[in-house]
Amino acid sequence: MNPERPSPRGKPVSLFVTCIVDMIYPQTGMSVVKILEHLNVEVDFPSAQTCCGQPAFNSGYRPEARGVALQFMRAFKDAQVIVTPSGSCAAMVRHEYATLFADDPVRLAEVQRLASITWEFTEFLVDGLGITDLALRLPQPQSFAFHDACHGLRLLGLGNAARTLLGNTENATVCDLTECDVCCGFGGLFSVKMPNVSNAMLQTKINHIEASSAPTIVTGDASCLTQMNGGLSRKGSDKRVRHIADVLAEGLEGAE
Repeated sequence: MNPERPSPRGKPVSLFVTCIVDMIYPQTGMSVVKILEHLNVEVDFPSAQTCCGQPAFNSGYRPEARGVALQFMRAFKDAQVIVTPSGSCAAMVRHEYATLFADDPVRLAEVQRLASITWEFTEFLVDGLGITDLALRLPQPQSFAFHDACHGLRLLGLGNAARTLLGNTENATVCDLTECDVCCGFGGLFSVKMPNVSNAMLQTKINHIEASSAPTIVTGDASCLTQMNGGLSRKGSDKRVRHIADVLAEGLEGAE
């Protein structure tokens, strides 16, 4: 259950960029900042941030996950609103931190506060700020289909926000993707522990992407993006997966 969520309107945003974005896709973090600053939202980047602790948590290393979560709490202790371009990391903070600190009333109260102010990027724009049309325009007509990342869809209830924002972008056409809500096979450590099953799931996803009329697939999690682009590249496909923040930032440049 999500805690009661105070309105984020008019408050500065602390960007939680996540590990994968920081290490592999820094331009996605910059895309988030560009969109937020375009909306006159003040953005800061707590430099002490590291990981949310999800890998350790999912592996069963709860004490280690607590240690990483404590660093997150220290880094964002002064945040009024936390925004992240990752449904899975947002879900970790919003749902699993309470599990980690269930036996610590003082820290439990703090993680519940952090959970209440943490938003996935598109969720923040649509549900938090009430913005459904960013007045964006892509440089040329493009077609897109969506892959719904598991944590964002099932734990946060995401799905409509990103589609709404892109659907209201000039020169963007949203197409269907068969089994758009089915896992791509990454699943964090699942892809490492069960590579054969993970690869079979990926191949099914790649087949659906190839059958879609859209040349570009959009998602809100960099981990899914990495998994699917790896499969497409190995197959020699011209299709690619992009993060929704990067597509929207491209539309911002077109509008300008």
